[in-house]
Formats: sequence, structure tokens, C-alpha cells
Amino acid sequence: MTTTRPIRVLVADDEQLLREALTRLVGAAPDLKIAGTAADGADAVSAAGRFTPDVVLMDIRMPRMDGIEATRRIVGASHPPRVLILTTYDLDSYVYAAISAGASGFLLKDAPGERLRDGIRVVAAGHAVLAPEATARMLETFHPALPTAEDRRLQAALCHLSPREREVCDLVGQGLSNDDIAGRLRISRYTVKAHVSSILAKLDVPDRVHVVLALGRGTHPGHPLR
Repeated sequence: MTTTRPIRVLVADDEQLLREALTRLVGAAPDLKIAGTAADGADAVSAAGRFTPDVVLMDIRMPRMDGIEATRRIVGASHPPRVLILTTYDLDSYVYAAISAGASGFLLKDAPGERLRDGIRVVAAGHAVLAPEATARMLETFHPALPTAEDRRLQAALCHLSPREREVCDLVGQGLSNDDIAGRLRISRYTVKAHVSSILAKLDVPDRVHVVLALGRGTHPGHPLR
């Protein structure tokens, strides 16, 4: 009889009380295990190499090295863990940069415990996690003022989505899961999964986090998709 190895988690946050609270919250789940903790970005990079976690819970604003640079260094290593950003409801101004640096998504620091634990499980499985409450605000906050060549490419790619794919794409952009989208559109989750796979291929992006970024970059004010 084989048993599944617990998901090993590294908690990186400069606030000791929050770091300890996250450690207790994560460690309470039988399928999750605390691999270590870090008090700043430099410690996180070192600890990621030393403890080889599956997932790093990463704060952004930390001394010595912020979570953006720490994320960039961690995901740039061989066989890197996944990085899940924890941010405030007001959305740290660096979240976009952290996602661009290779983070697998973000959740709010005040998210319910089970949502946080589920988020860890999702990114450990190779998927992406978005905080539904903050995704729309993220698009508004980080919407670029002028379109770049990449923005124009994404605008063209978005135009090639079918009407149903566009519906699914917009709901992904709101942070909804496949199950939520299936319920909203009254289709099966397998159909949603197929649509998401097609969307990723047409937009040439790796995961649903980057679909959100693509929506922000590919739908400028005045563009017909806006």
C-alpha cells in the first residue's frame, strides 16, 4: 500500500506573528507539512535551496530582498518549487511584477484557512491560483497606459477566441475555478477544461494567471473587446 507524500511548504514573511500563524494553519492539514520558514527574501531563497519545498508561500514587502526578486531567483533554479504570493486586499503594487517573475498566483492574507490550504494544493499540482475578490482590481491597477507589441499580439489573439471561449476567458479573468465556470455557464467541467486549454494555446500563455495578465494587456480602453 502506497501513501502520498505530504506537500512540503516554506513560509516566507517578515512579520513573526503572521509567519507563526501561517505555519500553524498550514501544518494543521495532514497532507501539508512545513518544510521551513524565512523572515525575508534572501532567507527564502536560501531556505528554498536547503529544504527543497514543493510550494513557497511568499510575502512581497520584506527587508534585504523583496518577494519579487526572491521569486525570480527561486523559480530560476533547477527543479524549482511553485511560489504562491500572499498579499493584502488592497493589492500590493508589486503583485503584477511577482506574477511576471514566475509566481503561480496570489491569495489574500486574510483568506479563510481552507482556501489557503486548497491554494497550496492547487499550485503543488501544477495549476494556478487567483484571489477572486482581487483579480478585477489587479487588472485595473496594472493596466498599461499604452499598448506594446505584446499587447497588440494579445489583442489579435483574443479576437480569435470563439464566443464561448471568450465567455470562459472572461470568467477565468474574474478568478473563477473550472467548477464555478461550469456552474455559471451550465456546461460540464470537462468542457470548461477543454475551453481553457484552447484559450491557453491561442493566447500562447502557460496558465490561467497569465490569462488574467493577457486580459489586462490585451484589452485597452477603446479596444472593441473592452
